[in-house]
Amino acid sequence: MPVDPYILLLFGTVGLAALLPARGTGANLASGASTGAIALLFFLYGARLSTREALDGLRHWRLHGTILACTFVVFPLLGLAARGFVPAGILSDPLYQGLLFLTLVPSTVQSSIAFTSLARGNVPAAICAGSFSSLAGIVATPLLAAALLGGGGGGGPGSGGFSADSVTKIVLQLLVPFAAGQVLRRWVGEFVLRHRKALGLVDRGSILLVVYTAFGQGTVEGVWQRVSPARLGGLLAVEAVLLAVMLLLTWYGAKALRFGRADRIAIQFAGSKKSLAAGLPMASVLFGAQASTAVLPLMLFHQMQLMVCAVIAGRRSRDAGDRPGAVDPAAAGEVTVPAPAGSSRTGAGTGTRSG
Repeated sequence: MPVDPYILLLFGTVGLAALLPARGTGANLASGASTGAIALLFFLYGARLSTREALDGLRHWRLHGTILACTFVVFPLLGLAARGFVPAGILSDPLYQGLLFLTLVPSTVQSSIAFTSLARGNVPAAICAGSFSSLAGIVATPLLAAALLGGGGGGGPGSGGFSADSVTKIVLQLLVPFAAGQVLRRWVGEFVLRHRKALGLVDRGSILLVVYTAFGQGTVEGVWQRVSPARLGGLLAVEAVLLAVMLLLTWYGAKALRFGRADRIAIQFAGSKKSLAAGLPMASVLFGAQASTAVLPLMLFHQMQLMVCAVIAGRRSRDAGDRPGAVDPAAAGEVTVPAPAGSSRTGAGTGTRSG
């Protein structure tokens, strides 16, 4: 049951923000640096993502449509259903808003590919699905947040809809840098891929800065006085149920739709995950001062999904090895396990790469 060291860094950053939050001029500087870091993140996302290679994967449109439906339809519906835990006293309204937000963000790329490969599933499909989800999430997540959360742009959940200012922030901090990365990919794409390890550190450092800024602002405004240990326990229980339901729906739903075993593995791992890397900066833009409460459910869910899916992937791998005539995809030259830096290739002439 792995504990991602980066998750420990994230929670360490939360602890630092709780003990030593930035105030006054320091808070203004941190906020400005966080804004720049978010723009840089989405520029790098655009520079890494090959739209042409992602579109090539549309040949398997039924599989990708199923994963997108899980990510942006089924997940949000379950998030809306979780509203019933608020009157029951299990969740506070701010924690519920954060839980609902996590159901709106796109799927992961790297961990979905890694677990699909470990379980001997359809890795090219997982690569394309992660790319599609990232691409769709740039637009879908803010739109879904506007429709379902009714807040953003610093107004916080429940503030009555998106303002023109919040829309401008989304466009300038998310869409424009992403589009610039896509446009400039022809010239900077090779550089980004060549230095993906170093730029991966930039990615993670930028997210740590976003987390420190969000939680530091939350500490100054007294967020920790509003989140009790009992409510955190309730949140973890609800998230465990949410993850279990999605894992079951993606596996048995894909079986009902007559997908093969390799495709079902890709659907399960890509369709049941949520991206921390995409969700944290989006929350900072959408929630403003309330971002600390909004991202807490996502951070907890991210670690939970890694631990549970690692166990499932190991079992799927052993099951595949026990099947008569089973062939290891890696040994057959079809796939290779992606590198930790977030880049992946597929063999057998596919030439697909995902950052």
